Amino acid sequence: MARFTRAQLESFNGALVDDLVGGRVRLLFVGINPGLWTAAVNAHFARRGNRFWPALHAAGITPYEVDASDGMRADDLAMLAALGVGITNIVPTASARADELTRAELRAGGAALAAKVSALRPNVVAVLGLTAYRQAFERPRAVAGKQGERLGGAELWVLPNPSGLNAHETTASLAAAYGAAWAAAAPA
Repeated sequence: MARFTRAQLESFNGALVDDLVGGRVRLLFVGINPGLWTAAVNAHFARRGNRFWPALHAAGITPYEVDASDGMRADDLAMLAALGVGITNIVPTASARADELTRAELRAGGAALAAKVSALRPNVVAVLGLTAYRQAFERPRAVAGKQGERLGGAELWVLPNPSGLNAHETTASLAAAYGAAWAAAAPA
């Protein structure tokens, strides 16, 4: 398992993390922005304790629980591409906490995301974080769940963020939300 000092992790502040998109994307998960650990290993939701990968497995989206804490393995990448699962972020640059982002960064990220979705053409986009969605897309009254509007031609869902800072969510509640978006992303 990779180990980083605090100073090493802080050196990744502002770093970019590669989007995880391969082949035909059915469901595009959208995080708020990468954390420092994620940037250090260039793998989304890589921090141990983040509930994203356990929730995907519990929802039946992935056949096993991915361990991204040391980076993504080639077989994990191939499995996600075969399933049509992609991952990106509203803001592409890493920070220690999402609340460090400015409203301007979120709005610019929202515009860039809409263009990215238009190019990727997923069936469903699932933004993971209601507050970030509200700010990025200037929808202050948005509620969680399937949205009445589309994003870049894709069905749009706003779902809970899997960070441990979102303490009122459990792996089971995340799995239920992510599973609903996965079912909506099924080919017609």
